[in-house]
Amino acid sequence: MTTIALNLQQQRQRVQHACHAAGRDPASVTLLAVSKTFGADAVADAVAAGQRQFGENYVQEGVDKILALRQSHPGVPLVWHCIGPLQANKTRPVAEHFDWVQSIDRLKIAQRLSDQRPAHLPPLQVCIQVNVDGGPTKSGVAPPDVAPLAQAVAQLPRLTLRGLMCIPEPAANDVAAHAVFISAKAIFDALNASGLKLDTLSMGMSDDLVPAVAAGATLVRVGRGVFGYRALKG
Repeated sequence: MTTIALNLQQQRQRVQHACHAAGRDPASVTLLAVSKTFGADAVADAVAAGQRQFGENYVQEGVDKILALRQSHPGVPLVWHCIGPLQANKTRPVAEHFDWVQSIDRLKIAQRLSDQRPAHLPPLQVCIQVNVDGGPTKSGVAPPDVAPLAQAVAQLPRLTLRGLMCIPEPAANDVAAHAVFISAKAIFDALNASGLKLDTLSMGMSDDLVPAVAAGATLVRVGRGVFGYRALKG
């Protein structure tokens, strides 16, 4: 068993244990393997271990891996999520190659993705990124602005609004992290109560996966826990 396969096994067990502790069905939480800065060979190891959903922060790096894995693993149904901040001049390759975008933070980006999504592909699945705790270094929409943006994005063709994503500032402990994640869940619930049909709450990473699941996460994004520490870019 490769190191990545062993890591995946351990992370799946963490998700299962967190779900059981929260009284949730483990099938209700998806493990997204965040493969940024790791090559197509590392992704291939994860695919061999049964992983099918991958997150990428950098557009061109992600597109390169999507194309490489499509060639090396034809017929394997991989799902690719763009989870990094997205600039307007990078929307076309994302619309053409990715399956999901989790980092919608303004209507202009959503409109461009809608306009540029090829007609032969299924609608692009999208989440709005909310800056749930006001972190000064984090992207995302302020909580009061989420509802109007969500209503606007939900009307766009070629997109399907699935839910919310958040990346809070590191918390002092699991109790503090849980409180922040609960506030994101409250926004998610309010959007559903307003008539939107959302099913995805993307929150929690390697260090705060457990409190995120306890608060209601349906998708957790794990990079280091699967692929190990990243090499610094020189």
